[in-house]
Amino acid sequence: MSGKPAPRGRAARLARLIPAGRARAARTPFVLLVVLLLGGGLLGLLVLNSALSEGSFELDDIQHRTKSLTDEEQALQRDIDAYSAPDALQRRARELGMVPGGDPAFLGPDGSVKGVPSAAPRSAARTGPRAPEALTAIPSPAPATPTAPPITPAGPAATTPAPGGALRAAPTTPTPGR
Repeated sequence: MSGKPAPRGRAARLARLIPAGRARAARTPFVLLVVLLLGGGLLGLLVLNSALSEGSFELDDIQHRTKSLTDEEQALQRDIDAYSAPDALQRRARELGMVPGGDPAFLGPDGSVKGVPSAAPRSAARTGPRAPEALTAIPSPAPATPTAPPITPAGPAATTPAPGGALRAAPTTPTPGR
Protein backbone atom coordinates (compact mmCIF):
# COMPACT_ATOMS: atom_id res chain seq x y z
CA MET A 1 0.00 0.00 0.00
CA SER A 2 1.53 3.00 -1.22
CA GLY A 3 0.76 6.45 -0.09
CA LYS A 4 -0.14 7.57 -3.60
CA PRO A 5 -3.72 7.46 -4.85
CA ALA A 6 -4.40 5.41 -8.00
CA PRO A 7 -4.87 7.41 -11.19
CA ARG A 8 -8.31 7.64 -12.76
CA GLY A 9 -9.65 8.19 -16.24
CA ARG A 10 -7.25 9.45 -18.80
CA ALA A 11 -4.33 9.35 -16.39
CA ALA A 12 -4.98 5.66 -15.79
CA ARG A 13 -4.80 4.89 -19.50
CA LEU A 14 -1.51 6.77 -19.85
CA ALA A 15 -0.11 5.04 -16.78
CA ARG A 16 -0.68 1.67 -18.42
CA LEU A 17 1.52 2.71 -21.40
CA ILE A 18 4.47 3.61 -19.17
CA PRO A 19 6.02 0.65 -17.36
CA ALA A 20 5.76 0.84 -13.61
CA GLY A 21 9.22 -0.57 -12.72
CA ARG A 22 12.59 0.74 -13.83
CA ALA A 23 13.97 -1.11 -16.88
CA ARG A 24 17.59 -2.02 -16.30
CA ALA A 25 17.88 -3.93 -19.58
CA ALA A 26 17.21 -0.80 -21.67
CA ARG A 27 20.29 1.00 -20.26
CA THR A 28 22.82 -1.67 -21.30
CA PRO A 29 22.67 -1.07 -25.08
CA PHE A 30 22.90 2.68 -24.56
CA VAL A 31 25.96 2.35 -22.32
CA LEU A 32 27.59 -0.02 -24.80
CA LEU A 33 26.89 2.44 -27.65
CA VAL A 34 28.46 5.34 -25.73
CA VAL A 35 31.54 3.25 -24.80
CA LEU A 36 31.98 2.12 -28.41
CA LEU A 37 31.66 5.69 -29.72
CA LEU A 38 34.20 7.01 -27.21
CA GLY A 39 36.61 4.13 -27.93
CA GLY A 40 36.24 4.62 -31.69
CA GLY A 41 36.81 8.33 -31.33
CA LEU A 42 39.96 7.80 -29.25
CA LEU A 43 41.25 5.21 -31.72
CA GLY A 44 40.54 7.60 -34.62
CA LEU A 45 42.40 10.40 -32.84
CA LEU A 46 45.37 8.08 -32.26
CA VAL A 47 45.51 7.13 -35.96
CA LEU A 48 45.16 10.77 -37.02
CA ASN A 49 47.87 11.89 -34.60
CA SER A 50 50.23 9.15 -35.90
CA ALA A 51 49.61 10.19 -39.51
CA LEU A 52 50.28 13.85 -38.66
CA SER A 53 53.51 12.93 -36.85
CA GLU A 54 54.67 10.89 -39.84
CA GLY A 55 53.89 13.82 -42.15
CA SER A 56 55.78 16.14 -39.83
CA PHE A 57 58.88 13.91 -39.98
CA GLU A 58 58.68 13.78 -43.79
CA LEU A 59 58.32 17.56 -43.92
CA ASP A 60 61.36 17.97 -41.67
CA ASP A 61 63.44 15.63 -43.90
CA ILE A 62 62.34 17.51 -47.03
CA GLN A 63 63.22 20.86 -45.42
CA HIS A 64 66.72 19.60 -44.50
CA ARG A 65 67.19 18.26 -48.04
CA THR A 66 66.00 21.56 -49.53
CA LYS A 67 68.42 23.50 -47.32
CA SER A 68 71.38 21.30 -48.33
CA LEU A 69 70.46 21.59 -52.02
CA THR A 70 70.11 25.37 -51.68
CA ASP A 71 73.54 25.55 -50.04
CA GLU A 72 75.01 23.44 -52.86
CA GLU A 73 73.35 25.65 -55.49
CA GLN A 74 74.77 28.77 -53.86
CA ALA A 75 78.26 27.23 -53.74
CA LEU A 76 78.05 26.33 -57.42
CA GLN A 77 76.80 29.83 -58.26
CA ARG A 78 79.79 31.30 -56.39
CA ASP A 79 82.11 29.05 -58.43
CA ILE A 80 80.44 30.18 -61.67
CA ASP A 81 80.75 33.82 -60.63
CA ALA A 82 84.44 33.31 -59.76
CA TYR A 83 85.16 31.67 -63.14
CA SER A 84 83.15 34.33 -64.99
CA ALA A 85 84.90 37.30 -63.40
CA PRO A 86 86.88 39.36 -65.94
CA ASP A 87 90.22 38.97 -64.12
CA ALA A 88 89.76 35.18 -63.88
CA LEU A 89 88.91 34.98 -67.59
CA GLN A 90 91.96 37.07 -68.45
CA ARG A 91 94.24 34.91 -66.28
CA ARG A 92 92.93 31.67 -67.79
CA ALA A 93 93.25 33.09 -71.32
CA ARG A 94 96.89 34.03 -70.66
CA GLU A 95 97.52 30.51 -69.32
CA LEU A 96 96.24 29.17 -72.64
CA GLY A 97 98.53 31.53 -74.55
CA MET A 98 95.86 33.96 -75.72
CA VAL A 99 96.64 37.64 -76.07
CA PRO A 100 94.34 40.67 -76.22
CA GLY A 101 93.30 41.45 -79.76
CA GLY A 102 93.86 44.71 -81.57
CA ASP A 103 91.24 47.06 -82.90
CA PRO A 104 88.53 45.20 -84.83
CA ALA A 105 87.01 46.06 -88.17
CA PHE A 106 83.35 45.50 -88.96
CA LEU A 107 81.64 44.52 -92.18
CA GLY A 108 78.49 46.38 -93.07
CA PRO A 109 75.46 44.72 -94.71
CA ASP A 110 76.52 46.17 -98.04
CA GLY A 111 80.04 44.64 -97.74
CA SER A 112 81.79 47.86 -96.72
CA VAL A 113 84.53 47.71 -94.08
CA LYS A 114 84.06 49.99 -91.10
CA GLY A 115 87.06 50.72 -88.92
CA VAL A 116 90.75 50.05 -89.33
CA PRO A 117 91.86 46.65 -88.00
CA SER A 118 95.11 46.27 -86.10
CA ALA A 119 96.95 43.18 -84.98
CA ALA A 120 97.54 42.13 -81.40
CA PRO A 121 100.65 43.63 -79.79
CA ARG A 122 103.72 41.53 -80.51
CA SER A 123 105.05 41.87 -76.99
CA ALA A 124 102.04 39.96 -75.67
CA ALA A 125 102.32 37.31 -78.39
CA ARG A 126 105.94 36.45 -77.50
CA THR A 127 104.99 34.55 -74.39
CA GLY A 128 103.73 31.73 -76.61
CA PRO A 129 100.92 29.33 -75.96
CA ARG A 130 101.21 26.93 -73.06
CA ALA A 131 99.49 23.58 -73.34
CA PRO A 132 97.21 22.37 -70.58
CA GLU A 133 98.69 19.86 -68.14
CA ALA A 134 96.79 16.94 -69.66
CA LEU A 135 98.37 17.51 -73.07
CA THR A 136 101.97 18.08 -71.93
CA ALA A 137 102.47 14.42 -71.02
CA ILE A 138 101.66 13.23 -74.56
CA PRO A 139 104.71 13.41 -76.86
CA SER A 140 104.01 15.19 -80.13
CA PRO A 141 104.69 13.16 -83.27
CA ALA A 142 107.55 14.26 -85.49
CA PRO A 143 106.46 15.89 -88.76
CA ALA A 144 106.62 13.55 -91.74
CA THR A 145 107.87 16.26 -94.09
CA PRO A 146 110.07 19.19 -93.29
CA THR A 147 108.18 22.44 -93.05
CA ALA A 148 108.96 25.20 -95.48
CA PRO A 149 109.45 28.77 -94.30
CA PRO A 150 106.32 30.88 -94.64
CA ILE A 151 105.95 32.77 -97.90
CA THR A 152 105.26 36.47 -97.56
CA PRO A 153 103.80 38.35 -100.48
CA ALA A 154 106.04 40.93 -101.98
CA GLY A 155 104.91 44.32 -103.06
CA PRO A 156 103.82 47.65 -101.68
CA ALA A 157 100.46 46.29 -100.42
CA ALA A 158 102.00 43.68 -98.14
CA THR A 159 102.07 44.74 -94.53
CA THR A 160 102.91 42.99 -91.26
CA PRO A 161 102.14 44.08 -87.75
CA ALA A 162 104.92 45.88 -85.94
CA PRO A 163 105.49 45.83 -82.20
CA GLY A 164 102.90 48.05 -80.55
CA GLY A 165 100.18 47.23 -83.10
CA ALA A 166 101.28 49.63 -85.88
CA LEU A 167 101.42 48.37 -89.45
CA ARG A 168 104.66 48.43 -91.40
CA ALA A 169 105.60 47.26 -94.85
CA ALA A 170 106.84 43.66 -95.10
CA PRO A 171 110.41 43.21 -96.23
CA THR A 172 110.67 42.11 -99.80
CA THR A 173 112.84 39.12 -100.48
CA PRO A 174 113.94 38.11 -103.90
CA THR A 175 112.22 35.00 -105.07
CA PRO A 176 114.58 32.48 -106.71
CA GLY A 177 113.83 31.71 -110.32
CA ARG A 178 112.37 35.05 -111.36
